Amino acid sequence: MTTAANGTAVGPLLRSWRERRRVSQLELALRADSSARHISFVETGRSRPSEAMVLRLAEHLDVPVRERNALLLAAGYAPRYAETPVDAPALGALRQGIDRLLLGYEPYPALVVDGTYTVVAANRGVTMLLDGVAGHLLAPPLNAMRLTLHPEGLAPRIRNLRQWRGHLLEQMQRQIALVRSAALRALYEEVAGYPVPAGEGPEGGEDGPFAGHPYVALPLRIEHAGRVLTFVSSISTFNTPLDVTVAELAIETFLPADEETASHLRAPTPRSPLGP
Repeated sequence: MTTAANGTAVGPLLRSWRERRRVSQLELALRADSSARHISFVETGRSRPSEAMVLRLAEHLDVPVRERNALLLAAGYAPRYAETPVDAPALGALRQGIDRLLLGYEPYPALVVDGTYTVVAANRGVTMLLDGVAGHLLAPPLNAMRLTLHPEGLAPRIRNLRQWRGHLLEQMQRQIALVRSAALRALYEEVAGYPVPAGEGPEGGEDGPFAGHPYVALPLRIEHAGRVLTFVSSISTFNTPLDVTVAELAIETFLPADEETASHLRAPTPRSPLGP
């Protein structure tokens, strides 16, 4: 039975991913042009999968790129996907594309984070929202979760903090379930332990369940310059990435949820120190 350096065999790892995806051996075999018998033999260690089979099974199980490398190592093969530093020359074209995207989204807020929510780049819309955030939270490397949930960050100005906090923590929990990241788990334990400011009701602050508001998704409602701005966020990732770093980048954009917010954002703001 082939095992990785940590003693975990590839068979149990593949079985774990299959069970997470709630796919039967037969269904996986049909997807991967194999047989249920062969899938069973691989999972029990009676058969060693080829490198191509490991990659094919990982693709059909939608295994994250970083974890595909772990599967290959467990099967006795070299990792297939590089992990290039985001500031490396090889990713120069990618960074330029990200900068153009963030600039084009202005005046609406948009930022890019890595797999542990470190801010890679942000536009002027994000800078505007950071007014009043404690200086130690703005020291590099900036972390989006800390900036949002820390009592000296954005949290005191988020009107529906309990709801937004719950949304972010659930997002992190889903990510932790997919990737074995000690850094991500430590971040989750840190931000989940931040106190919620007094006065936050069980329904998430002044807005309750947002009765009477035609929102299409949970909005972020945040005070800024004497106004309450309302956003709906969207997260995008790169399609078919071949690098671990690129696979874990996420672009989050914030769309104004009402005309008052959109009008306020059109006012001139200083250029962002966090990105383009």
